[in-house]
Amino acid sequence: MTVRRVRAWMFQALMILSLAISMGALVWLLVGTFVKGLPALDMKLFTNPPSSVPEEAGARPAILATLYIAVLVLLFSLPIGVATAIYLEEYARKERWYNRFLEVNIQNLAAVPAIVYGILGLAFIVRGIGVGRVLLAGGLILTLVVLPTVIISAREALRAVPDSIREGGYALGATRWQVISRQVLPASIPGIATGSILALSRALGETAPLLLIGALTYVAFDPTILGPFTALPVQIYTWVKLPDAGFQQLAAAAIIVLLAIVLGMNAVAIFLRSRFRQKW
Repeated sequence: MTVRRVRAWMFQALMILSLAISMGALVWLLVGTFVKGLPALDMKLFTNPPSSVPEEAGARPAILATLYIAVLVLLFSLPIGVATAIYLEEYARKERWYNRFLEVNIQNLAAVPAIVYGILGLAFIVRGIGVGRVLLAGGLILTLVVLPTVIISAREALRAVPDSIREGGYALGATRWQVISRQVLPASIPGIATGSILALSRALGETAPLLLIGALTYVAFDPTILGPFTALPVQIYTWVKLPDAGFQQLAAAAIIVLLAIVLGMNAVAIFLRSRFRQKW
């Protein structure tokens, strides 16, 4: 056996071992969560507010706030992200320094930790603009978290549309906006939707930005857009800190709910990508 084959075998064995360790850790965490959380996964978790008695506690306000935040993030990030992507791909002149500056910084912002956005949101949105420690502020801050990802995914979707589609529209006398709105944008919708849903699923699991802006750890009432709020990750964090075994079970059950929401969104993204994929 040659030295090259030995090195290739060792590298392959190392990759398989790394995969086995990571998958084993993931399976161990999931099995432990499901074993602990399934007994507490009942209707009270979805219908009751938090309580000091584990048997009566639920996560209704946190679940509702999480869904409200998801809607707000989509409403804010999708139009801004798609409009920015259209400008950068279809209108921006690459030789202009400010366009290059914008592109580089969008790429960099996608890698910024969410807690940094939480600090900026606390300074400029909660205190600077005066929005306050309300659910709307949480939606705005998580919009900032996912916006670079939405822009990048939308640009990739627009870039995937062949230039022949654009050239065919121009040959028929269509204006640039007509080509974009009637040819390019409809063809890129599956890719844009997939990237936006995946970005949103990341936002729903963020805890640090919401804690920084003052998301409450105990909310016994249904949230409103301009009122105090909590969220499912914050509620999980609160229950995990409590020593009572009943709250530990509730935390595991809430983790299962959050996993189901995120996995459901990822399944929708995969379906959209496979169902409406264009074959040029």
